[in-house]
Amino acid sequence: MKRSGENYYNTAFSHIYVERGVKDHPRTKRILAKFPQAQVVWIDHYKDVFCRRGQDYLRQHRAQSLILAAKQGTLIYPGAPVCQNFGNSYFYYTSCVMNCIYDCEYCYLKGMYPSAHLVIFVNLEDIFAEVKKIIAQHEMYLCVSYDTDLLALEEITGYAGEWVRFVNECEKEEQEGGNGLRIELRTKCANHSFFKHAEPSSHVVYAFTMSPQEVIERYEHYTPSLAQRIAAAAEAQACGCTVRLCFDPMIYHAGWKDSYDRMLLAIAEQMDWGRLFDVSVGSFRVSQDYLKKMRKNAPDSAVVQFPYENDRGVYHYGDGLTREMEGFLVERLSQYLPEEKIFLWEKEET
Repeated sequence: MKRSGENYYNTAFSHIYVERGVKDHPRTKRILAKFPQAQVVWIDHYKDVFCRRGQDYLRQHRAQSLILAAKQGTLIYPGAPVCQNFGNSYFYYTSCVMNCIYDCEYCYLKGMYPSAHLVIFVNLEDIFAEVKKIIAQHEMYLCVSYDTDLLALEEITGYAGEWVRFVNECEKEEQEGGNGLRIELRTKCANHSFFKHAEPSSHVVYAFTMSPQEVIERYEHYTPSLAQRIAAAAEAQACGCTVRLCFDPMIYHAGWKDSYDRMLLAIAEQMDWGRLFDVSVGSFRVSQDYLKKMRKNAPDSAVVQFPYENDRGVYHYGDGLTREMEGFLVERLSQYLPEEKIFLWEKEET
C-alpha cells in the first residue's frame, strides 16, 4: 500500500492507444519503437478514447498517454480570427498533432479538447497532398503547430523535420512556376540541435513565443526558461533560419511593465533585432466557450479566473487595459524595429 503523498500517476506515455487501421504504418512503427516498455492498446477510432465523457484534463496531463491515429475529413482549415495572419491573404492552419507536452495554464487547448492525451496523426502524407492541391490554385501561408508544439515533440515524431523537407520540395516546384508555400512553426521549445541540422529556408518561419520569466514561472509549466528560449532563437538566427518573436499572449500581472522591459533587454543582449523576420504582439484573448471549460477545470488559476470582458464571444482584458499593454510593448519594440516589422493583432470590426 502506498503512503500518503506518493505519486499515484503513471509515467508519461506508459500507455499508447493505436488505431487498428494505422497498425502497419511506418510512422506508427517508428514511434512505438521509441517506447518499448509502453502498454499498447488497440482501438477502432481515436475518439473512442479522446472524446470519452467525464475526463479530468488536469489529472490526465500529469500522466499523458499517446494516441496514434489517421486524420480523416478536413485536413486544412482557414486561420482563426483570434490568430495573427501577418498580412497573408491565404492564411491556413493544420493539426497533425493535438495537445501539447507543456502545461500552460492559459492555453486554449484546455478549453478546446475534452482530453489531455496527445494525439499524433501518422498519415502526414495525406496532409502534404492536400497542401499541394491548394498551392496548385494559389499561394499559401500555413501554421503547422498551433494545436501543439512540434519542435518540443521532434524526438518522438520527427514532424518538424518532415515539414521542412516538404517545404523545400515545394520551393523547388515554385521555382518551376508553382505557387508559394510558407509555413510557421510556433514554439516555446529550446531545441538547439534541430537548427544546426535543418536546412535554412525563407519559406519556414520559426516563431518563438517569448514571455517574461515571471509569467513562465507562474503559468507556463514545464516550458523552457526565457534565457533558454532566447538562446535557442539566437542559435536559429546564427544558423541562417528565419526567426519571428511572438509576444503573444501578453499576460497581465503585478509589475508587468518592468517584467516586459527586462525581457526585451535580455533579448537585446543575445539577438540581432535587425535580422528578425518580424515580431507579433497581442494580449491574452480566448473564445467564451473555451474559457468556460478552462475555468471549470482550473478554479484556482489566477490567469484563468481573471475578470475578462466578453466582446462578441471573445474574452479579453477590456479595451483600456488591452490598449495600455499592447501600446506599451509596441512603443518599446519600436526602439529596436521599424514599424512594418511589428504586427499587432486587432479584432475584426462589424
